[in-house]
Amino acid sequence: MSIIEALICGIVQGLTEFLPVSSSGHLAIFHSLLGMSDISNNVTFDIMLHLATLCAVFCVYYEDIFKLIPAFFTMSGKFLRGRIKDFSPNERLAAYIVLATIPLAGALIISDAAENVASNVRAVGVILIINGVLLVLGDKVGKKNKTTDRLGVGGALGVGTFQLAAVLPGLSRSGSTITGGMMFGLGREDAVKFSFILSIPAIIGANVKKVPQMFSSGVDRASAAVYAVGMFSAAITGFAALKLIKYIANKKSFGIFAYYCFAAGLAAVIFG
Repeated sequence: MSIIEALICGIVQGLTEFLPVSSSGHLAIFHSLLGMSDISNNVTFDIMLHLATLCAVFCVYYEDIFKLIPAFFTMSGKFLRGRIKDFSPNERLAAYIVLATIPLAGALIISDAAENVASNVRAVGVILIINGVLLVLGDKVGKKNKTTDRLGVGGALGVGTFQLAAVLPGLSRSGSTITGGMMFGLGREDAVKFSFILSIPAIIGANVKKVPQMFSSGVDRASAAVYAVGMFSAAITGFAALKLIKYIANKKSFGIFAYYCFAAGLAAVIFG
């Protein structure tokens, strides 16, 4: 892989990880365009890109994350003592993040099928179109007036199920969870915050699963510069994408991303 290819993949990963247009779908398409169709050969690089975008989440939401860390432990203690009614708002949010992560266990079952889909650009295109439909539905359905700490057990599990569906390349994790959050009553800004904080255990879990594969395929030290360029571009563009989606959530609907998904998906189906 060249420096230019790493730069392009980093930019694509950083932008599409947080914009609701599917990072896995775009990476699958760009891997194909760049002659990198065997994704297993690039597992180390993909892990590095995901870790870079994870850093962007911590930079943007560090205040909320630092509040949730102690809240997780105090919430666990109260839960074990049967004092659920005494949960503070941060403890409730920590509990909902844990609940929303549970459905991801199903990813172990469908991950192989998802990898097979990633090698079929036309299939990814169809799923991108479905992603656009979900974004339109998210703006149309639900009262959208709850805060994150009022999501409820059913809402948290529901958003987690939307996140599980996004294992398929072409279906955006952020788009699915934001849509799911709004369908279960969260306001757009709160749905965005919940989605991106929820991405932390999702990204960590997905990459921990890949670590044995990374070591079995070997780590090419000669590619350190390539990895560094990819990670830097992914972190910078990821940070910019997070700021952009927060701004749009406060001002406008996500219709523009739905139209993009329709166009990109249709192009992939026709020219795939």
